[in-house]
Parts: sequence; C-alpha cells; structure tokens
Amino acid sequence: QVHVVESGGGLVQAGGSLRLSCAASGRTFSSYRMGWFRQAPGKEREFVAAIGWTAVADYADSVKGRFAVSRDNAKNTVYLQMNSLKPEDKAVYYCAVRTVSGGSWLIPTQYGYWGQGTQVTVSS
Repeated sequence: QVHVVESGGGLVQAGGSLRLSCAASGRTFSSYRMGWFRQAPGKEREFVAAIGWTAVADYADSVKGRFAVSRDNAKNTVYLQMNSLKPEDKAVYYCAVRTVSGGSWLIPTQYGYWGQGTQVTVSS
C-alpha cells in the first residue's frame, strides 16, 4: 500500500504561479512512476504531467511550456510547478503512482494509488 498526499493548492490570479507537492510513502519511491491529473466540475479526470523513475517527463499539450514536473527522491516528493496560470486551469489536482506497466501513462487507470486531491482556483 502506498500513501499519497498532495499539498500546495490555493487561489491565485491569472498569470500567477503555484507549486504543488506530492509526498508518497514507500522505500522504493525512486522507482515510482508518478502522474499528475486534474478534474474540473462536470468534466472527466485528465492527464496533466508525468515523470518516470529516470526523471523523463511528459505533459499535456494544454500545459506544455507553463508547467514543470520534478522529483526529489530524497524527500519522496514530486512537484508540479505551475506558471502563467489560466482560469481554465482551475480544478482539483491529483497525484498518483503508476502501477501498470505498458500502455500509456496518460490514462488514469494505469495508476493504482491516488491522493485526495488539492484544489487550484485561478481568478480572472
């Protein structure tokens, strides 16, 4: 069992920045493949970013150039730096640990452990 906890959400004006943190339990955190997803009211959960155990990262087109994912294995933590935030970035942001090998890491069902989510609100 892996325990995942997100933090860092809040209210920010458009154009501003936030950094989300995601702490995951486990002695083998450095081997975890981590993903960030978000879900706005009335919409499906969507992929935002992912980072592999080698720190290779991938991003949704909607956030490329504005968001950056990183990891600190010594702290068992993954970060999502969000810059130039837009009102359409408003959502609950979730961090997850990928537990399925193969396939696409863009798909939520590839992830077996999820945090409770953290709210990000962007005012215009």
